Amino acid sequence: MQGLWLQDQQLTLRDDLPLPEPAPNEARIRVLRAGICNTDLELLRGYYPYQGILGHEFVGIVDRGPEHLINQRVVGEINAACGHCDCCQRGMPTHCRNRSVLGIVNHNGAFADYLCLPVQNLHLVPDTISTEAATFTEPLAAALEILEQVTITANDRVLVVGDGKLGQLVAQTLALTGCELLAVGRHADKLANLSDRGIATALADQVTPSIYDVAVECTGNPSGFETARRSLRPRGTIVLKSTYAGQLSLDMSAIVVDELTIVGSRCGPFAPALDLLAQGKVDVTPLIQARYPLSQGLAAFDQAQQKGTLKVLLEMS
Repeated sequence: MQGLWLQDQQLTLRDDLPLPEPAPNEARIRVLRAGICNTDLELLRGYYPYQGILGHEFVGIVDRGPEHLINQRVVGEINAACGHCDCCQRGMPTHCRNRSVLGIVNHNGAFADYLCLPVQNLHLVPDTISTEAATFTEPLAAALEILEQVTITANDRVLVVGDGKLGQLVAQTLALTGCELLAVGRHADKLANLSDRGIATALADQVTPSIYDVAVECTGNPSGFETARRSLRPRGTIVLKSTYAGQLSLDMSAIVVDELTIVGSRCGPFAPALDLLAQGKVDVTPLIQARYPLSQGLAAFDQAQQKGTLKVLLEMS
């Protein structure tokens, strides 16, 4: 089969990859669409020493597995857990000590004709959700994880730092709480996507310091973290939604003096994400910047790496 293979920080398009065979607890999925994520770009830059097929945001059709899933469109949670370690026993499978992670850790990913995942990881896609929209289920779930970790109400003042793909999904989901929300970034055209949905926006250098209850950092760079930190009132909470390829220097004195809470946040719940997409409460269409067939996957990555690019989708079939 065909797929995008990463090895020694070099990405190649291969057509000699073996068709995967599902294990007894797995299903095989024929991939329809997959989205290039910032994590994929960081892996290409050496964020983690991964070798294999990249990609973890996908929608596809089951062709091998339980009868009730055959020919059904599905999306999949990316962490394949062992079910036996202490984290799994405590109900934290995304932190399983023995997990593989689709397209990231010891598990071939979605930038290929086929992939395999545990059956328990799969979620049926309602007919009301388009295939393109379903591709956003995984990052939308990651955005919703914030509300699993931090209580946000209509009385809270919340800042989202970053107008990229994830920042826009985070802003749309947090807006549903009725909080006093401001999304900031450096690109007026991207911020316009949120303004069109009635979300207040501003440029990043216009943030009023020390007034926000919660700040969500979605840029993955030190200046974004500093913007979020300075915006918080004493005993405020900063949520980190981005991985950092390099080291992040912190002003620990300011964090201690203001008694700030720092929350790391990554994978989230798929069922609520699918519900939001089905109900049309989150609009992902403006986030799609380009579409490429898998055969042009290297060109797709070239565009995805251009500064300011939103979501680039790969079309397998």
